[in-house]
Amino acid sequence: MGGMGSGRRWHYGANDTTDDYRTIDVRRWQRDGFLTPGRTFGWQWTRHGEVTASIQVRVETDRVCLIYRHRNRSGEWVNENYPVWLDWTACNLGGKRPWFRCPARGCGRRVAILYGGGIFACRQCYKLAYPSQREPSYGRARLRADRIRAKLGWEPGILNGGGLKPKGMHWRTFMRLFAEYEANVKQVAVGMASWIGLKR
Repeated sequence: MGGMGSGRRWHYGANDTTDDYRTIDVRRWQRDGFLTPGRTFGWQWTRHGEVTASIQVRVETDRVCLIYRHRNRSGEWVNENYPVWLDWTACNLGGKRPWFRCPARGCGRRVAILYGGGIFACRQCYKLAYPSQREPSYGRARLRADRIRAKLGWEPGILNGGGLKPKGMHWRTFMRLFAEYEANVKQVAVGMASWIGLKR
């Protein structure tokens, strides 16, 4: 896969996040019209305009075959060529939505995104967390507070103080959001105070 998997092994118990892995998204391939049986296409990843990795994909009926190479634990190149089955579910407004079936041994979960290591597998198989899950609880509270500020039309950032009730918003809704906001700000303050204390 042109360097893909280098330093990334298929393993359990990792502390990585989803941002640490290259991904393939079946929804994107469907939107781009790639999932037509008989079609072959290339997929690549770039950084700063440079190609860092690539794979070849062959589309068959109800599955795609992934063709690439990666380095194993010994640093030697290994060729891969294996199928990933597709599943389809009906959409409420018509049409069908595609899913990957995770190809990791014993898995088969229905997922939209697979993550590339030695093989492409689902987030649960690699035990990957979302980046937000690696944040301390007060970091998540800050994000929640900022989302509430956006709903209220206030300037971003909890250090900017509060604002007024938006025109047209019911007072009950405003008071509920304001109470949630205050609780999150308090959690940020307590968390930051604890963090500063620990650092000292």
